[in-house]
Amino acid sequence: MPTMASVLEDPTLERHFKGHKDAVTCADFSPNCKQLASGSVDKTLMIWNLAPKARAFRFVGHQDVITGVQFSPLGNLVATSSKDRTVRLWTPSMKGESTVFKAHTATIRSVAFSQDGQRLVTASDDKSVKVWSVHRQSFVYSLNLHTNWVRCARFSPDGRLIASCGDDRSVRLWDTSTKHCINCFTDYGGSATFVDFNSSGTCIASAGADSSLKIWDLRTNKLIQHYQVHSAGINSFSFHPSNNYLITGSSDSTVKIMDLLEGRLIYTLHGHKGAVIAVTFSRAGELFASGGADGQVLMWRTNFDTKSYQDVLQQHSRRSTPDPPPHLSDIHPKSPHLHHSQSTAIQISPTVADTQSADPHVIELGQAVHSTMLLNGRMHLTPTRSAANSHHSNGLPARHAASSRVEGLKVGKSGGRAGSTAGSQTEAGGGGRGRREEEEEERGETHPLEVLSGHPSCLDSTLGHIVQQLDILTQTVSVLEERLTLTEDKLKECLLHQSKILKDMRASRGRRRTESEGTDGSPVRFT
Repeated sequence: MPTMASVLEDPTLERHFKGHKDAVTCADFSPNCKQLASGSVDKTLMIWNLAPKARAFRFVGHQDVITGVQFSPLGNLVATSSKDRTVRLWTPSMKGESTVFKAHTATIRSVAFSQDGQRLVTASDDKSVKVWSVHRQSFVYSLNLHTNWVRCARFSPDGRLIASCGDDRSVRLWDTSTKHCINCFTDYGGSATFVDFNSSGTCIASAGADSSLKIWDLRTNKLIQHYQVHSAGINSFSFHPSNNYLITGSSDSTVKIMDLLEGRLIYTLHGHKGAVIAVTFSRAGELFASGGADGQVLMWRTNFDTKSYQDVLQQHSRRSTPDPPPHLSDIHPKSPHLHHSQSTAIQISPTVADTQSADPHVIELGQAVHSTMLLNGRMHLTPTRSAANSHHSNGLPARHAASSRVEGLKVGKSGGRAGSTAGSQTEAGGGGRGRREEEEEERGETHPLEVLSGHPSCLDSTLGHIVQQLDILTQTVSVLEERLTLTEDKLKECLLHQSKILKDMRASRGRRRTESEGTDGSPVRFT
């Protein structure tokens, strides 16, 4: 039977970026769509230049896992959050300059700019949401009603609201002018892992570790859509700029695309080996990227948004066997209803192949880090040893059966064709790295920990906090010992000085007494 998606052009895999040494936790496109930023468990920020054969840059500075990344609205800054309890503002250039913000007392889970680029909002395991001034490079205020770790926080497009969610199973809506929580949605069976506004600011969506995706209408404060299409927790999602589509990344290793106007799943994309942790649309929506536990970043061309939705609906109405009518209650709901995965959703499994490419000239740079608060150190901007990504199209028929190595592209409809392109970075000593070494690297284990699934290891976290507290105590004791030693030395000096003064005073008294006795008792002789 024809499906609604048969009217659309299928998404295709366009680029394949390899450079991170561990799981990719976050990604974001620059506003001009010339760069793609990604953060990783390997503690580095990668800036991928999307022009063919352009070098990529690796920014080193964070001391722990990078959990969030976002370009500023003008594209001149990149903000990152980390488990090292800091936020960094980077200049995405070869200078590699960064500024450190520090106020949180625990892991920072997310960072996001306001639409005007003047403020940042962060969410942290210290149960707070904090707002920062970008211009003044300082902390402004904190929002503190969450009762457990806060996983994500985002500004509304107009900057008047902040949405946050966390392990207390709630999604909170804050008024930025009064700093008050104006609404709280608590209909969750598990941790709320991600939250964001649509581009018009009329709705917020939130994803949960219970694999659910919910969309709320802020004008009515009601749940209008509820999707249960993944078989594991949802780690990230992104609205298409048109608000007609939404993509999700899940620990079930898939990326799924929802048609929000029809209220159903239309695509399931395979390509990652392991959890998909980050997904994001470009600002115009023509591209989207996904990052996962396999350490790779896949960049997809959207394609299905090239036709206007009116054209899609017209073609849909002319079909002889149309699908059931759209969920009108999704547009103006009378009651919330659940959307389950449908068998008509298209499955896309692109080949993710490694290709050899020549290494570009590498320029290694180091730059001092300026800290606005407590930290002063040094960081280095190291361009990746290979950033030229070659790509090709496999152009296989839609119904081609995938082999055990996932060779080909399978699409569950007739007459469709879709290509996939892939590129990878290779590190060469004299001419290029062998395929065997690449395969060994791909088999390497990744340890995304709580960043991946939204379920932290309590034991690891507790031990980490204990070690940190012990370090602080050790440093405190060391400082106290130094101060005690200095005090003892000062006291000794004072005692010696006092003893000398006493001796001098006694000697002076003795001389005066001797002189007075000699004057009173001895006869005076004249010659």
